Amino acid sequence: MRRPLPSLLRSPVRAAALLAAAALTLTACSSGPGGDATSADTKAQGNRYGDCTVSGKRGELKLKTVTPGALTVAGDLPSAGWWNGNTVADIKSGFEYCLAAEIAHRAGLDTLTIRNVSFDAMVAGKAKGYDLALAEVSITDARRKVVDFSTPYFDSDIGVLAKPGSVTSANIRGLRLGVKQATSGAAFVKDELKPEKPVSVFPGDPEMLAALQSGRIDAALTDTAILLGQAAKSKGALSVVGQYATGESYGAILPKNGPDTAALDGLLATLKRDGTLDRLSREHLAKAFGGDPATIPVWSL
Repeated sequence: MRRPLPSLLRSPVRAAALLAAAALTLTACSSGPGGDATSADTKAQGNRYGDCTVSGKRGELKLKTVTPGALTVAGDLPSAGWWNGNTVADIKSGFEYCLAAEIAHRAGLDTLTIRNVSFDAMVAGKAKGYDLALAEVSITDARRKVVDFSTPYFDSDIGVLAKPGSVTSANIRGLRLGVKQATSGAAFVKDELKPEKPVSVFPGDPEMLAALQSGRIDAALTDTAILLGQAAKSKGALSVVGQYATGESYGAILPKNGPDTAALDGLLATLKRDGTLDRLSREHLAKAFGGDPATIPVWSL
């Protein structure tokens, strides 16, 4: 299987040390205009946005943002490890949140605005009013027809989340499976795995996880990186029992034919080259994942 773009979780001890060494303090994150619970603003304080310490040269990136002085980033919020918090206003850390902070800093923008947008609206190109979306979105040719993608910032495969010992590669096709609406995992299950029973489709990760925990489905399938975070939060009740190597990569979504795709591609190349993506992985995904995606057994169809 393909490895994540960052050298993720190669040494748990090293990752833990880096996490402990990160002396992070909180900054204000308030609801958006009109007290909108689906959006929140963070004002930069020096080289920090929320819990994120940013690096690089401020203002080196030129973006044409929808709101002057602010970077508006959409996500399917919250998401363990990627956007940490219980509500939108709580989110101050996570791989994608801090990646958004890096982009805002290097674009010379003092405000980072995050918006909770449904996953299917983002990938269908129906959501408006944001500069880019960071939502663990796999790059596909079908999605490229309606949105633009940046170059990849993370690689992921399709994992299987289940109660330990209940699901194997041999019996999975005969079980009750659940997927998240409009995801590449949903397409994989339908087109490649082809289970014998009807597949349950859920609007989001919380609904799919609740169905698995209550026994309404036997296994949930979506990106391994996302499921590892859910398994860690379950405290042993659930486990990522296997994964299918699909060669997927996450990219930022931008408006179709928008002005900023090339500039963002250049910045992502810089963030990979200067080690920023590695650092974000160690600081935010190591703890949330509770394990290395590369150690999960790879199943064949």
